[in-house]
Amino acid sequence: MQKPTKGKDTKEILLVALGGNALIRKGEVGTVEEQFENLKLPLRQIARLSRRYRIVITHGNGPQVGNLLLQQECCDAVPRLPLEILVAQTQGQIGYMIESTLDNEFMRLGLDAKQRFLTVLSYVLVDEHDQAFQHPSKPIGPAFTEEMAAKLPYPTVKTAKGYRRVVASPQPITIVEKREIKALIDMDFIVISCGGGGIPVIKERRAFQGIDAVIDKDLASAKLAYEIGADVFVIATDVEGVALSYGKPDERFLRTLGIKDAYHHLKKGEFPAGSMGPKVEAAIQFLQGGGKRAVICSIEDIMSAVDGKAGTELILS
Repeated sequence: MQKPTKGKDTKEILLVALGGNALIRKGEVGTVEEQFENLKLPLRQIARLSRRYRIVITHGNGPQVGNLLLQQECCDAVPRLPLEILVAQTQGQIGYMIESTLDNEFMRLGLDAKQRFLTVLSYVLVDEHDQAFQHPSKPIGPAFTEEMAAKLPYPTVKTAKGYRRVVASPQPITIVEKREIKALIDMDFIVISCGGGGIPVIKERRAFQGIDAVIDKDLASAKLAYEIGADVFVIATDVEGVALSYGKPDERFLRTLGIKDAYHHLKKGEFPAGSMGPKVEAAIQFLQGGGKRAVICSIEDIMSAVDGKAGTELILS
């Protein structure tokens, strides 16, 4: 498949995938005030980078969807909503928060008259026959006791917090709104999209239909980055980069990581599926699709990572 071509704008395209900690830090309750405050740091950097790049922002939504699921469990007075509707709700919620914060940062820089941004609710097509649907693996929502879990109408899995609902996490096939997103980028909009990995849908004849699943945010971001012809892909998280022996006495963060070595470490289990694994896989997929640069870094170091001074850069080798 040929990589999508760029528009007439000479600025390169940068896609920044913000982790959940961009809104809610460890130990926080997750109030609206906390989330707005936490967004200032990454978006201040993104606002400055917009002078040099056309930008797309993607983001996680785990805590926000979890809160909505908890609210549903606590109230029987209104009908419960399916998971894809909750993902759509959080795309709008977090998109608004990002837009509001960006607006403030642009005013601080004196760029508010020049910048435009827009949140795009994003469908992500998945295969209903994906093996992930046979083996649901993604815990979501509140925790229950074993007795409560036995009475629930959906499958659960035992976690450190208790029994939690478990859903499939299929591979993204394509971002349905990729053409609209690319058109907005070429019009110099900053686009916020693929929130929470996107709204998972399957194709039935000519129509899309939502399905209970959670798409990994970083894998969906890599797919979007490829489909819009992004040059640089930055995954911002709560650690400084990719580490070997993470959390152990011999922990060692890497400044560069070749794809062959990355595959080797993935196979050995160095990068767990629930944390760094999908980020490394997403970076690999982007580079193998023709992307120029892929970097995994901390929220604090987005600008430095783009400039090659921080984070772990994946390289074709």
